[in-house]
Amino acid sequence: MTTKVPAGVDITPQARMPVEDPTLGIDVPVDRSGSPPHRLVTIGDSLFHGFQSGAVYQTDLSAPAVVAHELGWLDQFRRPQYSGPGGLPFNAELLFRELERRHGPSLNPLEVPLALFTARQWMDVLEDYWERGPGSPVPQSTGIPHNLAMYGWDLRDALDQTVDGFLARIQAPTDGFVKQGVENHTERAALRLYPTLPVAGRGRTVFDLAAELGDEGGEHGIETLVVFLGSNNALRSVVDLEVRWSGEGYDDLDRKGDYTVWHPEHFRSELAEVDQRVRGIKARHVIWCTVPHVTIAPICHGVGSKVEPGSRYYPYYTRPWISDRAFDQRRHPHITAEQARAVDSAIDQYNEAITALVWDARKEGADWYLLDLAGVLDRLADRRYAEDPNARPSWWTPYPMPNGLAALDPPLTSGFLTADGRGGRAGGGLFSLDGVHPTTVGYGIIAQELIRVMRRAGVVFHRPDGSVRPDPVTVDFARLLRRDTLVSHPPQNVGSGLKVLAWAEEALNLVGRTLPL
Repeated sequence: MTTKVPAGVDITPQARMPVEDPTLGIDVPVDRSGSPPHRLVTIGDSLFHGFQSGAVYQTDLSAPAVVAHELGWLDQFRRPQYSGPGGLPFNAELLFRELERRHGPSLNPLEVPLALFTARQWMDVLEDYWERGPGSPVPQSTGIPHNLAMYGWDLRDALDQTVDGFLARIQAPTDGFVKQGVENHTERAALRLYPTLPVAGRGRTVFDLAAELGDEGGEHGIETLVVFLGSNNALRSVVDLEVRWSGEGYDDLDRKGDYTVWHPEHFRSELAEVDQRVRGIKARHVIWCTVPHVTIAPICHGVGSKVEPGSRYYPYYTRPWISDRAFDQRRHPHITAEQARAVDSAIDQYNEAITALVWDARKEGADWYLLDLAGVLDRLADRRYAEDPNARPSWWTPYPMPNGLAALDPPLTSGFLTADGRGGRAGGGLFSLDGVHPTTVGYGIIAQELIRVMRRAGVVFHRPDGSVRPDPVTVDFARLLRRDTLVSHPPQNVGSGLKVLAWAEEALNLVGRTLPL
């Protein structure tokens, strides 16, 4: 393990140019006869699971579920369900709303002890529900979900995690007062994703499960398979604010936790295994998504001014509630501009590897596509590019916001979500309260990009009544806005000063609870 930039990480002056053509310019003849029984299957991490504000909860609002809704297939689209007090592991939005209900839109010093007591009560209810209450029994399920995504997963998790492993790791929980939190929450969440029966099938991975779906329909049991993995091979560098490059044991479930960012060579090795597993799944179309640049997420705030004119980097990156004026590199967690550039450069190499495997597959006649979500986020990056014309690469243009979102006031941005103190939103809106995962409308943007590629593949979209939807097929953003409580009326205690967030981090370990990787 090393914190220095190792050889083989190619530091680049500009971000990689996004790929606009999902076919990479390679035509592939496709036989679209027949009707695969499974119209959409997805394998991914939290960005497909539906994670938001620190929890997976309303899985009908995940990006794959939004696509299934537009397909007219949501009732058939199987996905894990999470109930209880806000899902797993820690729903920051619901906690902040409870604090707001009891203590008002701001916290003065006299209310802090009572607010801590309120938070402890809320967390105790959450812990009891999942460890000893209705959420604690192992589900007895047999059906394979169509959304096979799990928060916190990297490439190795998707390759190796099984029900047998989850059950082996769940220990008898302790009911602690000081150290509260749902123990083994990832295993508990995954046991609602994987079928637990039959017992003989508990050694299956998500690729095994997807392959079974693919075998259920002649030549192709799956119409469209989407793979979105790799973000968690770099995300911890900005969540932990510590860059630890992968080394020996990077491909071991029990040892890989020592690292926060994977060396490109190690990523390519893991990706090659994923590639082979995907090739064994009978899907008519396969879409691979690139890895977004994790340093854009507002969980890490660039301090001060750019390191030099035309740079996309700030000298230091720290928590969003630490102001530029208050930041002290001697005591505040941070990474440097050089480290952020190295992480982004490694991700560019990840994405070149993903692009290369799609290229190879299309040259061999497979109907595979590339969805460059890294480029989508780059075009939504406000402080990095939108507010600094000198930092924009030659290819950069702003992302064209969908009609249902373009008229919002204030405009949606990639900054940390803040409230205006009058019931509305002051800024942000694309990222939820954990600073990493999208809001509901943010997931809608990912869904719209998926639909664009699926239409290029010739996928036919239907209305709920079964009639064919003509082009352009667009996400119903009016529906998503009605469901998006953060954009429409965020908790007002998340004010412009982010003081409640700072308090929650100090008193409750907000980042550790909402972003457990």
